[in-house]
Amino acid sequence: MAGYLNLLLRLLIWFLLTADLSWANILIGVTVSVLLPRGVTNPGTLKDWLRTLGEVVVAIPQAYAEAVEIMVRPHRHEVVTIDRAKPRRTPSLLFLDIFLITFTPKTIVQHYREQGWYEVHRISRRPNP
Repeated sequence: MAGYLNLLLRLLIWFLLTADLSWANILIGVTVSVLLPRGVTNPGTLKDWLRTLGEVVVAIPQAYAEAVEIMVRPHRHEVVTIDRAKPRRTPSLLFLDIFLITFTPKTIVQHYREQGWYEVHRISRRPNP
């Protein structure tokens, strides 16, 4: 099941990049998604995929709320933190985790370390103690 979710993720990225839902583009997208090499890593479990996709759905209203908050009260303080990645993540799930962090306006992932850490740039209203 996780293999199908991986394929759907590739198709979604293709459609977001091309912004074209014509039959020809759908055929090209399916072909590219199938032909792209797959990693030899352990495929993510359905539970991990559903949890991550649920977090993405929850992040959408949070992103709008943070964007409005930044417009109403500008955030002037910045900090770079090191956050631990969830253990045993496939590359597709790592991509979704990074997307989730970067999707919200107050945070962006600057670097992913192979040891399982994210460097995250955050903005805030006042300095952290």
